[in-house]
Amino acid sequence: MDFKKFLEIESIEAWKKYIPTLSIDSVIFSFHKNELQVLLLKMKDMESWGLPGGYVKKTENVDEAAVRILKDRTGTENIYLHQFHTFGNRNRSEDAFADYNDDIWYKQRFISIGYYALAEHSQVKLVIDEFSSAVEWHPIEILPEFMMDHRAIFDKALITLREQLNNHPIGYNLLPEKFTMPELQKLYEGILGKKLNRGNFYRKILRYDILTKLDESRKGGAHKAPDLYSFDLEKYNSALKEGLQGNW
Repeated sequence: MDFKKFLEIESIEAWKKYIPTLSIDSVIFSFHKNELQVLLLKMKDMESWGLPGGYVKKTENVDEAAVRILKDRTGTENIYLHQFHTFGNRNRSEDAFADYNDDIWYKQRFISIGYYALAEHSQVKLVIDEFSSAVEWHPIEILPEFMMDHRAIFDKALITLREQLNNHPIGYNLLPEKFTMPELQKLYEGILGKKLNRGNFYRKILRYDILTKLDESRKGGAHKAPDLYSFDLEKYNSALKEGLQGNW
């Protein structure tokens, strides 16, 4: 069965199962190889890439749908998830499904609720379903062409991430349990999109008193093994309530 026929059949069930005109798009961030990355997928028979998304069942709440969609794509639901914006411009979906009849589910006008997710890279298992030909992590500095308005959704998610860096547990959810100070700085630089002065960054982070220096270091490499740290979660959460003061 070709993909067009498959979608036409799936469309019949979608009208029965999901709330019309409402969808969810998720911007799933991760930090790997000292790069901030985003999870993208490619639908079958399409060349451009998109964000993981889906629809809200008539029997579930919106947040429950977001968690389900995230689990279907990453194999886990234990990921930080935050609703950040609503996207409702006209003609969001029509061009992508121009070759389909107007009554097909996927061609309708959808109001999409945007969520960003923060995933620790090692905990994610990428899942390719019957709608997709590829699911991959992409560094945010080297992004492919996006389908529909997914580039605008990604851009808004990144802006929101930057704005919330000082009062949401972003570092805690993107880094592994043990990390080095250079890795933490690289994470902040990846989110902010700019280089930070190492000395200033270290002093500011240590002044917040949210890190625990571990009695071990990262082995390997030609240089002196860097010390390992972990977040003191109680102090971290307390600091976030007040906000990590100052600009980066």
